[in-house]
Amino acid sequence: MEFYDVIRTRRSVRSYKPDPIPDDVLQRVLEAARIAPSGSNRQPWRFIIVKDDEIKKKLVPACHNQSWIAEAPIIIAACAKELSYNRGGYMGKLSGVMDVTIAFTHLILAARAEGLGTCWIGAFDNEQVKEVLDVPSGWNVAALTPLGYPAEGESAFKEPVGRKPLDEIVSTDKF
Repeated sequence: MEFYDVIRTRRSVRSYKPDPIPDDVLQRVLEAARIAPSGSNRQPWRFIIVKDDEIKKKLVPACHNQSWIAEAPIIIAACAKELSYNRGGYMGKLSGVMDVTIAFTHLILAARAEGLGTCWIGAFDNEQVKEVLDVPSGWNVAALTPLGYPAEGESAFKEPVGRKPLDEIVSTDKF
């Protein structure tokens, strides 16, 4: 799939087929996250691949009862190591979260290229998810996504509507 088509047609998918994801496809998606850039090449991330149905069900209440996430054959939790790198002069321990979100974006775009649906889940309780997934101290969950084939098939992937025009989001030389 052409790169710009991947970007234009990546959508948040909220309904999944139960079809398993072939190992080679999953490995390519994870490899996209592995090779993502990070500050000073620290790679302060860990991706937890959740396949167990009971664990997926336990994640639902921790994700504000978004029960549809458990429909997907896999849920991926992106975890960020707490760093004390003060990127930009103000980010402090948030710099690890920034790095893992870059990698997670790579993962989500790679998933689209493979015909897989995702939905960036930011509505969750960090402490509850950490407890369900045994995430150690010094780490936080940055985001989660279900991963699977959309129930709607390829029609789930449409170009976005209602996006701001470039002149509202881009400036030259100064804000």
